[in-house]
Amino acid sequence: MQATILLIDDNAVQAATRQIILKRSGYFVIPVLHPQRALEQIRSHEFTETIDLVITDHFMPGMNGAEFVHQLRQLQPDVPVLVISGLDEAEDAYHGLHVTFRLKPLQPNHLLATVEEMVSASHSTTRSHSPADAPVVR
Repeated sequence: MQATILLIDDNAVQAATRQIILKRSGYFVIPVLHPQRALEQIRSHEFTETIDLVITDHFMPGMNGAEFVHQLRQLQPDVPVLVISGLDEAEDAYHGLHVTFRLKPLQPNHLLATVEEMVSASHSTTRSHSPADAPVVR
């Protein structure tokens, strides 16, 4: 089963690099450069695939990653979210938002291991438990 990943990063070079890494590992990746646009697309059901994982940067113009995740949780409370940031102190902004936080630079093998773990956990949870029973990842 091919997992679909929504990748949000305003840095086009970083987004393209992560997209290539993930695509080469068999993931279907939907890149979006602006978190506001991603939320609009989710609200209007523009994605034809179910989003299995969201990967977002923390520091973006207009809306940081924590603000994005807060709004995302209102639309899709159970989707797994991986936040990647160069700021260690940014992790505090995600308290209670049930995300996995990783620091930049995130090497490709660590990115892929984290994504695989999150997608596998999500798929096993949705098959065997209701969303209310999903484990909290922080």
